[in-house]
Amino acid sequence: MDGEQKLEGSTAKGRTGGRRVRLLFVLFAISLFFVMRQGLLPARWSPLPALDLSQPNAWLVDWRIAELKRDRDLCSRVLRAPLIAATPVRENPIKDGCGWENAVRISSAGGASLSVGTVSCEVAAGIAMWLAHEVQPLAQEIFGSRVTSVQHMGTYSCRNVLGRKWWFPARSQHAMANALDVSAFTLANGRQISVLRHWSGTGSEARFLREIHARACRYFRVAIGPEYNALHRDHFHYDRGALSRCK
Repeated sequence: MDGEQKLEGSTAKGRTGGRRVRLLFVLFAISLFFVMRQGLLPARWSPLPALDLSQPNAWLVDWRIAELKRDRDLCSRVLRAPLIAATPVRENPIKDGCGWENAVRISSAGGASLSVGTVSCEVAAGIAMWLAHEVQPLAQEIFGSRVTSVQHMGTYSCRNVLGRKWWFPARSQHAMANALDVSAFTLANGRQISVLRHWSGTGSEARFLREIHARACRYFRVAIGPEYNALHRDHFHYDRGALSRCK
């Protein structure tokens, strides 16, 4: 009898120990997911290869873009011609939710002229890959012409989220130069495609805008446009914040 009791106790302890190991593994996996998604793991410790802007369909591209968040050296190595022309911007330490770190100035991205004064390295990488691997191929397919310039409505702006219905205010990703609002495209043949004028249409311009917007979710955490609310009727908002929303 004593032997049976000892065997049962040993078995119970084994099951308890197994559950603890599984729980620790789950907690570790969740922690690793959070740390890597938020760009908190230094790139030198990351098991992932460094981001290559020229590589289409890169696996775990969201996490690899996130590695750029605080690593200025990595940012300089990744944001290189011919996919982007970018230069570092002096740090503006975040105070009261406004400011930026590891930001760049852009003059072109993805083969198109794009003048952006201050934007986070993460967003710059996302824009370059989106333009190069999604926007340009689709423009060639639909219009037989490349995009030569992209118009936007701003990046850095020290303000709260517009249109928020919650009782407490929250800073926009624009307040940290971590967002870009894209409004229109100009093709090599002179054709202009505007979110405001063409989104609601039925022609090739509307198809182009809807498809490139849907594909932006691969490179940005938040990708919203006219379908989201009236405040976005004339532009696409793309950011690399902590939350995820595509509409």
